[in-house]
Amino acid sequence: MEDNLKKELTKEEREKINEQEKLNLINKEKTKKTRKRILFYSIAFIIIVSLVYYGIYTSAQPGKYDDFAKCLTENDVKEYGAFWCPKCAEQKKMFEKSFKYVTYIECDARGDNAQPELCQEKNIRGYPTWIINDSLKYEGVQSLERLSQYSGCKLNS
Repeated sequence: MEDNLKKELTKEEREKINEQEKLNLINKEKTKKTRKRILFYSIAFIIIVSLVYYGIYTSAQPGKYDDFAKCLTENDVKEYGAFWCPKCAEQKKMFEKSFKYVTYIECDARGDNAQPELCQEKNIRGYPTWIINDSLKYEGVQSLERLSQYSGCKLNS
């Protein structure tokens, strides 16, 4: 029936109808593209918000060794090291995010909050070096279990 209607229409009317059908098709394609964009940006937004929330949530959680690291500091246990020292980085990694509670003395004058004079005074010859109560000295990377034994601090693993 639609074809019969088209035949009965003038050439000008048929062209108008064809033009309108083309416009409708173009609009449908634009609508599809717009919906895809909205879906893409919505998913991207949800992912970004989730990552930000996860980052804030996990950073707010206490570290696994917070109590142990705080106990070391309370019992006058200090690590002497250098920012460029791979063994010091290895030692730091053992504490995970709880390292911020460890008393760390930077011995290289180029490092942050450097105290090279103190390191010389304590006769630090290698890194890392642990000193407990200004008397006991342990050189090299120490396991957390060993630090627990030396310090008397309970390791809550």
